[in-house]
Amino acid sequence: MVRGYRFDHCRDYCHTCCLASRAVNVEYLSGDQIARYGRFAGEPSAQELEEFFRLDTVALEQAASKRRPRNRLGWAVQWGTVRMMGTFLSAPAEVPPGVAEFVAEQLGVDDPSCLKLYPERLPTQHEHAREIRKLLKIRDFDDGDLALREYIAGRVWVSNEGPRALFDRAVTWLLRNRVLMPGLTLLARLVGEVRTGEQALIYAVVDAPVDPGFRRGLLELLDVPEGAARSVLEGWRKGPRDVSGRGQKAALERARDIRGVESGELDLWRVPPVKLAELARYGMSTHAPTLRRLAEPRRTATVLATMRHLEDLGR
Repeated sequence: MVRGYRFDHCRDYCHTCCLASRAVNVEYLSGDQIARYGRFAGEPSAQELEEFFRLDTVALEQAASKRRPRNRLGWAVQWGTVRMMGTFLSAPAEVPPGVAEFVAEQLGVDDPSCLKLYPERLPTQHEHAREIRKLLKIRDFDDGDLALREYIAGRVWVSNEGPRALFDRAVTWLLRNRVLMPGLTLLARLVGEVRTGEQALIYAVVDAPVDPGFRRGLLELLDVPEGAARSVLEGWRKGPRDVSGRGQKAALERARDIRGVESGELDLWRVPPVKLAELARYGMSTHAPTLRRLAEPRRTATVLATMRHLEDLGR
């Protein structure tokens, strides 16, 4: 609900009415990401005003066709707002003063404060929004949902970006492709779900060529041998530090044992190197008991990637 107006009644006007409700639990987003989603974080810069609120010939004609100054100004403000933020504000009159002044000057409206009278008639706002959507060829989020999911999935496979970065990528994609922003929670959940699903698929792809015997061998590397203080994998990760002849011998034996696992023999061509490196970083920095508690296939995928990394270092 926004200003007592039902969301399903104003879908054509504002696909993001639920932005008004900020009492949501989106754990991975930063406070800044939540605060600036679908709203002005302050006065736009001069560059942003020129990029998003400089009316082109068609927009000037459309705005000038409105009868009252407040409607001309309101139409033009909505035109710029949806281009900049991907959404129509439920209260266009609440834009920063600099925006109203910049647009009013282009339209020859002497008093930018007349914008405060624009919300008096909501159907007018909705009608203007439909005109702007048609003019700018803006699509509903439902029409871009699948393409956005495919884009985020692709980013998960080829980068090590975390959920916050992927969320920002999603916002940029929606703006670039002129798709209306959904509610904050909906978009955050979509990004989180796609990332989790693709990560699980990556683990499965890494794990796929591992036969049962090889898996047992990998997982035994997480065990602590009798009389030792740490697991085999942790010992190999640290390596010998003694530079004496005895230390050099131990280093050669370590390299031999790592190569003996033959992790590099498995065909992982479907997995981008950046994802194997990401798994290896986790495996190189995490204690063996924690690795042992990972669910399959993530556990095997992590140990395998770590071993391939160690093998590459020894070459």
